[in-house]
Amino acid sequence: MNDRAPDELIWKKALELGELEEGRVRSVTCGRLTVCMTHHAGKISAVQNACPHQGGPLGEGSIENGLLRCPWHGWDFNPHGGGSDGFEDGLATYPIEERADGIWVGLPAASVHVRTTSDVVAETLTNWGVRQVFGMVGHSNLGLADALRRRAEAGELSFYGIRHEGAAAFAVSAYGKLTGRPAACLSIAGPGATNLLTGLWDANVDRSPALALTGQVDTQVLGPGAFQEVDLGAAFGKVAQWSQAVLSTSRPAELANLACKSALLNRGVSHLIFPDEVQTLPAEAAAGSPEGRLAVRTIGPPREALDEACALLARAKRPVLIVGHGARFSMDAVLALAEAWNAPVITTFKGKGVVSDHHPLGCGVLGRSGTPIASYFMNEADVLLVLGASFSNHTGITPKIPTVQVDFEPMMLGKTHAVDVAVWGEIGVTVELLARELADRIRPVDQRPEIAARWKIWRTEKARRVEDTNGQGLASAAVFEALNSTVPADAILAVDVGNNTYSFGRYFECTQQSVLMSGYLGSIGFSLPAALGAWAATQEENGPFHGRKVVSISGDGGFGQYMGELLTAVKYGMNVTHVLLDNGQLGKITKEQRAGRHEVWQTSLHNPDFAAYAELCGALGLRVTSRDELVPAFERALAHPGPSLVAVSTDPELI
Repeated sequence: MNDRAPDELIWKKALELGELEEGRVRSVTCGRLTVCMTHHAGKISAVQNACPHQGGPLGEGSIENGLLRCPWHGWDFNPHGGGSDGFEDGLATYPIEERADGIWVGLPAASVHVRTTSDVVAETLTNWGVRQVFGMVGHSNLGLADALRRRAEAGELSFYGIRHEGAAAFAVSAYGKLTGRPAACLSIAGPGATNLLTGLWDANVDRSPALALTGQVDTQVLGPGAFQEVDLGAAFGKVAQWSQAVLSTSRPAELANLACKSALLNRGVSHLIFPDEVQTLPAEAAAGSPEGRLAVRTIGPPREALDEACALLARAKRPVLIVGHGARFSMDAVLALAEAWNAPVITTFKGKGVVSDHHPLGCGVLGRSGTPIASYFMNEADVLLVLGASFSNHTGITPKIPTVQVDFEPMMLGKTHAVDVAVWGEIGVTVELLARELADRIRPVDQRPEIAARWKIWRTEKARRVEDTNGQGLASAAVFEALNSTVPADAILAVDVGNNTYSFGRYFECTQQSVLMSGYLGSIGFSLPAALGAWAATQEENGPFHGRKVVSISGDGGFGQYMGELLTAVKYGMNVTHVLLDNGQLGKITKEQRAGRHEVWQTSLHNPDFAAYAELCGALGLRVTSRDELVPAFERALAHPGPSLVAVSTDPELI
């Protein structure tokens, strides 16, 4: 028995009098220590709860033949003294006092925390500005989770426990797209880590900085095929631009430095793997930081490329700017250039919202999800200046018009087809140089009157579509007309994949909203987890997104992928409004089956009452079935102080 002097003990009440029956055992948590309480032969005792063999929870075992039997492998111990016949391993025991109000246990004073490898990593991440972590705490990341807890309690980061690791990765991807900075997602080994992959691929292909922190089985059992063992380095493959296991011989601060640096500079995924036993190893190393690790990234283009671009642009009479998601942090310079040239500004779908649709030069989205205004001005242009765009086939930037392409990523230049002038440089710097060099050399026509005329034609057509009905639900044009009039001008909009996406691109007119979507990956289910990531950014008091409203938009198919995350939003009081276009089918796939002359097959959906589901989760749930209900429902949901959902019955044909 481990006797201690009374002044060394902290006494905690463990049981009520008579609560534990003769011959029974129970696990009881007292403070931060869980003990096994036993009642045998008229005596109550307290022993350590973990079997010294493999940590089996003895409080879940039983008394057999007068011995405490471990539920995992049947090791037997004296329920009072803790000894075990035939084995050297015994159990620690704790003194018991029977008092008038119950059974009390004397516990050792809490030991002073010894700084660990995980602490070094967590401190390094916060030094690099990592403020948000989404994930699931589990058996193979407990040491790392405890280090993150300490940083959270110090006010240095926020942690959000999600319901599925895939949602954590999408939240992190969206946060990176919105802010340009990495957040982190946390998982256990095996299935938890592999669940992260879809969301991390979204971050990878859309060039979003992200950190993945995954637990791993003990190093000593790695290889033969231990429980939940997955070769995580191989599993993450090309999704992670940088991946490294943190080993007992590693320098954890340096690995965390490189993970953060790679995520920022490569605009992609960094992955740290933490074997279970390494997480709690004592560590004396200082935490890392970005000091002296990052160079200024505002690099201009080579002189030769700049001169070639200027020579081509100087001849333009009808230049058009096509702006992608990659230019989102340089829009002040881009709009200044467009205004100096009176040139139309078209965006890719991922770039929707970087210029207001009410700006006199804004022409909306180009391509499958776009407006006829955008396609008209591209086709009428004599030179295209393409900034931070990927030339996706969904966008359809024509190769038939002379093109100057500017990008910070050299592999993106001329990737899908040859361009006339490829300019490698940071977009803001390059645009400012073009404006300066061409100030007295370019004399384009003023295209503003044409832009206004084209918008008038398109808005007349949209008004007609608002009125359309087949008696099977509301037209998508009506839904987005109502959102145009109710969503705050500076809201953050997370948009899913499907027919709702096409309708959003065509009908919603952005003012100052920021738009998030799963671009190159096109992953259904993106919007609600993305909204969680965006909401986290709005909680950063000194950040540019502080206090902004977050709205998620999806179809019923997309919402069904991660509908459990509405519980996450409720748990953390996230002020997120989800707009759900409910048409009872995977409408986009139905349309594609018909276009390919296939039978429509297996695209129907069996849905619950989504508004009732939201209410069961603790959110505000509203159902809309008529056009006159749209604006009042949106206004009520947007004003609600917590999570809200508006399910709108829509016609899958009227998109």
